[in-house]
Amino acid sequence: GCILSGKLYPFGEIPRTENCYTCTCTQDAIRCCSLFHTPIGFDKENCEVIFNKKRCDYDVVQKSDPSKECIVYSRV
Repeated sequence: GCILSGKLYPFGEIPRTENCYTCTCTQDAIRCCSLFHTPIGFDKENCEVIFNKKRCDYDVVQKSDPSKECIVYSRV
């Protein structure tokens, strides 16, 4: 298998790791891509970014009231 962040994964496709990546594990290497996109276009003065590990995505919420989402204009 392959070791990623101290955890052993079996050879083959790994749909989702603990750190929100999808990977392919072979005898030669492990190749991974993130399952999330980082928000870059939002109101940075009034909003903050919080990683939601359950959904494997970033939530952008109001600093004054984290229960309210902010509009995100772009992600990378």
